[in-house]
Amino acid sequence: MINTLLIEFLQNRLTEAILKTFEEKISSDDAQADIAQCQQENFGHYQCNSALKLAKILKENPRKVAEQILKNIDPVEDGFELFSKIEIAGPGFINLTLDKDFLSEYLNQKILSDPKLGAKKGDKTKRIIVEFSSPNVAKELHVGHLRSTIIGDSLARLFEFLNYDVLRLNHIGDWGTQFGMLINYLKKYQPKILSKEEKVDLSKLTIWYKEAKRLFDEDENFKNDSRKEVVSLQSGEKTAKNAWNIICDISRKAFKEIYDLLDVKIIERGESFYNDDLLKIVDDLEKKGFIEVSDGAKCVFIEGFKNREGNPLPIMVQKSDGGFNYDTTDIAAFKHRCEIERANRIIIVTDLGQSLHFQMIYPLVVKAKYLDPNKTQFDHVTFGVVLGEDKKKFKTRSGETEKLIDLLNKAVDHAKNILKERLKDEDSKTIEQAAKNLGISAVKYADLSNHRVKDYIFSYDKMLSLEGNTAAFLFYSYVRILSIKRKINPNMEELLKTTKIELEHPSEISLALQLARFAETLHLMSRDLLPNRLTDYLYDLATKFNVFFRDCRVEGTINQNQRLLLCHLTEKVFKAGFYILGLKPLEKM
Repeated sequence: MINTLLIEFLQNRLTEAILKTFEEKISSDDAQADIAQCQQENFGHYQCNSALKLAKILKENPRKVAEQILKNIDPVEDGFELFSKIEIAGPGFINLTLDKDFLSEYLNQKILSDPKLGAKKGDKTKRIIVEFSSPNVAKELHVGHLRSTIIGDSLARLFEFLNYDVLRLNHIGDWGTQFGMLINYLKKYQPKILSKEEKVDLSKLTIWYKEAKRLFDEDENFKNDSRKEVVSLQSGEKTAKNAWNIICDISRKAFKEIYDLLDVKIIERGESFYNDDLLKIVDDLEKKGFIEVSDGAKCVFIEGFKNREGNPLPIMVQKSDGGFNYDTTDIAAFKHRCEIERANRIIIVTDLGQSLHFQMIYPLVVKAKYLDPNKTQFDHVTFGVVLGEDKKKFKTRSGETEKLIDLLNKAVDHAKNILKERLKDEDSKTIEQAAKNLGISAVKYADLSNHRVKDYIFSYDKMLSLEGNTAAFLFYSYVRILSIKRKINPNMEELLKTTKIELEHPSEISLALQLARFAETLHLMSRDLLPNRLTDYLYDLATKFNVFFRDCRVEGTINQNQRLLLCHLTEKVFKAGFYILGLKPLEKM
């Protein structure tokens, strides 16, 4: 049986047919078959679009080209007929419908016993670094941090599932001028916090940060004292460092509460981690002749980048006062991840507003030879904003930016109200846990199911609906499978040894085809880093399972065991998909 993705196998088979048909008339590159999934299964399962391209090269009618290719397609694999139907449609599309016996064998041999469900396994020696979430210390996580956190987590989970060595990094903002302001403020107005006589939470610290910023902007003496505190901190002075640690610990505790609620694992490696490398970076860039001094600051100018006035746009690596900023820190981070961490791929998840920053930093680190693009791939994963139902940035009724912890707790409360009606026989503890799983999963799924670069409208009612593309709809389909298995109570271990999937009914074939495409979906998601690839797939899987459930009775039929295996495989694919998206399904609904 084939050992590649189904779509890759078909591409190879059609490429062989094209080469055999036209031999020396076309190049091997031109012969590569263009294969895609058919959008409507009544036309076929896969479609080859190569005849149209080849017709231009060969100066022939595309349908005639398609007819010639069709004659040379090898229709057999391991004794199985590959196709139940091949036909030419429109101007020259070749539609391929897989034979049910071949598809059955593909599921039995390739997917049913594979923990990765047919997915292409990654190389364990290849390291992928995913940087996500990245809040600022002394500031509460708000709804804007939601997207970075759960998009980054889903990508990290994907590559972990595919067997790569994944390093999850939280590049928090824990260094710079703002800490001078806050340390100065706490020394002057809240000394008991620094002496640890009193404790404070992040909400209060955020308020003090805003007050410190106001004083910094309005009071010249406060500004000068704050700058002195920055110098003290950067030089490692004990009192300043102690104050900084207290501020970071307060923030860290609040961040952890949210990460625990979201079930997100992440390693903190803030801007401060790279502090000792910053001067070395500037010195190295100077030695390489990249530095230009502009208004006293040391800058690098990347060709092609200009400001609104048409003047060259600088990357400032050292300010006129000798300080550094996040440009320098990000350069140091790239260097460390390539030279020390030996990253094969670096994925950074931020909002769209950071696009220009990384468009400039990336060519600099390549030019400086900190990153070799032949060894390390870089992807900047951007996303749009979360909107309220008024289609404006999501805020509270008072106009404040919604705190992420409040948003998540509200989602759990909404879920609890729904489940109290549906799980009347369950105890309060069970309902509490189910509400937490459903509420958090609903928030995650609603976000991930949207194309990440687009804005989307946040609605508790829509995300918790049992209809449409929601986590609740998927969970309901999943619970149906568990219910079938509870009723029949099969010995699955024995069943897997003695029974094979045998497809007959059209609804069985449609569900089986969707199951066979799980691996293809993960491959696409790993390439373009779009989680909605997987949410769309799972929604289609749930829809096709429900049609199968309607059309093909399982319990008490002569096909019970074969159909149980289809249910079992669907459950496994759901579980894998839920894991990658960071969802926790319910056992009952």
